[in-house]
Amino acid sequence: MSENVSAEKSAKVSAAGFGGKGVAVAIVVAAILTVGGLALWAFQLTSGMVNTNMRNLDSWGLYITMFMFLVGLSAGGLIVSSAPRVFGMEGFGGVSKIAVWTSICCTVLAIGFVVIDLGQPLRLWELFVYSNLGSPLMWDIIVLGTYLILSVVYLWAMLRFEGGKGSAAALRVVSAIALVCAVLVHSVTAWIFGLQQGREMWHTALLGPWFVSSALVCGVALVLVVVIALRKAGYLELAQEHVVKMLKLLGVFVMVDLYFFGCDLLTEGFPAGSGAEVVAMLTTGPLAPFFWIEVVGCAVTAVIAFVPKLRTNPLIVIAAVLAIVGIFCKRVQLLVGGFQIPNLDMPAVVSGPALTDAGAALQSAGGSMVYFPSMLEFGVVLGVFGLGALMLLLGLKFLPLKPTERSH
Repeated sequence: MSENVSAEKSAKVSAAGFGGKGVAVAIVVAAILTVGGLALWAFQLTSGMVNTNMRNLDSWGLYITMFMFLVGLSAGGLIVSSAPRVFGMEGFGGVSKIAVWTSICCTVLAIGFVVIDLGQPLRLWELFVYSNLGSPLMWDIIVLGTYLILSVVYLWAMLRFEGGKGSAAALRVVSAIALVCAVLVHSVTAWIFGLQQGREMWHTALLGPWFVSSALVCGVALVLVVVIALRKAGYLELAQEHVVKMLKLLGVFVMVDLYFFGCDLLTEGFPAGSGAEVVAMLTTGPLAPFFWIEVVGCAVTAVIAFVPKLRTNPLIVIAAVLAIVGIFCKRVQLLVGGFQIPNLDMPAVVSGPALTDAGAALQSAGGSMVYFPSMLEFGVVLGVFGLGALMLLLGLKFLPLKPTERSH
């Protein structure tokens, strides 16, 4: 009995200690990275997109790759939060508010990468003034903005409900709308690529469900990493059974995602035809490192998820990180692969892949890849992720995100 009392006291002390010196240092570091990223973006704005390694042969690069990746992280987090409430199932120990906050942070970063990729912020205004509502790009902009607003409303509704000012029925309705919007935002993002008939790697009807499955993989994995880290820091108390439940769910999502990947490769490569070039590019060509990191990493994640003896916290974190890295590698394969195989054998008018000295510094690192980011692009991305870390830490420090009785 005395052991239980002492354990409870130590947990309370640990929880009270969260937000101390360590968190303050992390906030300062994240703020410094954010300022550095803003400075590099300002340099990009004044000197031009020519300092990136994007050209008209590969007009999208690391920024849009990160946009796709972060949309998946955000959608997966919101689905993890809303699905149990919508279907009346047992949740994951009251981590819904934390999952939604990570989703909001990822969505803000995703929108930020779109603005950065436009070249000038004022073009965002032009995008709406001269918008083409028949374009999937505009569908995505509209859905993404709606999704961010809805995520904020959903978090507000949960906080209000836990404060005793809202009904469970109303929160369930908001959860259902959030769930539909989370699936829709990723489907629309997939259609931007899937409707491009001139790109061998992109033009497939499977891209929509494939994007949703990838979002579930990296979204659950991100929530797992954040929750285990917060439990270790004493921010929340969560039974191991809830962590294991999320891990099993991650294992199922990983297997579904690998199944979709296998279906796509089989359809492309059999019988031998134009699609065989795509399969060769992924398995043995310039994108092979990304392909095998994804496949092997996700397979290891599934093994850890389904073998009970391997479900220790260190291995769970490794499995979650491998899943996130695997989905990022998939995004790289998709984007670069779409430009790797030209849709015209001899394009008439192109500027060629010639790069400035700043851009050429890292181009050789990509080998025979048609695109590899410049130092500037890496720096801007690091700054944006610094902003994400800053938002996450400030939210954990100042928002009431800890689980309460009504969180369950």
